[in-house]
Amino acid sequence: MPLRDWTAGAAGAKASELITALNARHPWSHNDHFHSWILANLPERRTTALDVGCGRGELLAALAPRFDAVTGTDTDAAMRRQSAVRCAGLPNVVVSKGDLAELGGGFDLITMIAVLHHLDVPSALRQVRRLLAPGGRLLVVGLAPPRTVPDYAWELASLVTNPLIGYVKHPWPSPDGVQPPPFPVRNPTLSFDELRALLDAEMPGATIRHRLGFRHTIAWTKPA
Repeated sequence: MPLRDWTAGAAGAKASELITALNARHPWSHNDHFHSWILANLPERRTTALDVGCGRGELLAALAPRFDAVTGTDTDAAMRRQSAVRCAGLPNVVVSKGDLAELGGGFDLITMIAVLHHLDVPSALRQVRRLLAPGGRLLVVGLAPPRTVPDYAWELASLVTNPLIGYVKHPWPSPDGVQPPPFPVRNPTLSFDELRALLDAEMPGATIRHRLGFRHTIAWTKPA
């Protein structure tokens, strides 16, 4: 059970309400926060990029100036519409429903932000391995339920720093209160260690690291 859920029961409703109110007062996007990490870790060859689960299209727009062609896929029709509107002025961006198994290969970059836990992970990793060109890179920002002492330590650190990061990113109090997620949400089931074991089997050499913001990152470069 995530520590932020446990805290609600252990510290009482008032503590939980206080944390929720602080986060709503200074909101920030945990997913968009990691766009800079992705842009700092792009592959050397930048011809084609694929963003799986492209959501509202913010990352597509950020990748467009850096690649010849950028494809975004999302199974949610509302998300595809928002991405299409966001990228309407970018002629090198295409948004589609395409399933990984239906796509052709040769991508220099594949990204997933809060998406991998929505998929059958072993199958998705195999498809990514197929779709990447030699030397291509997979960059993932993901979620996993805490199970071990290090997991809970990072969960606690994220819980404490979340309102502080929000204040830095959004210093003016928001009048909107608590808002529903702007995209489909699914709770992750595979733990950090389970993901690492799958990566070792499917993508030897991949790195997975805990991050603040209740997230982890995965990076893998397909051997040339």
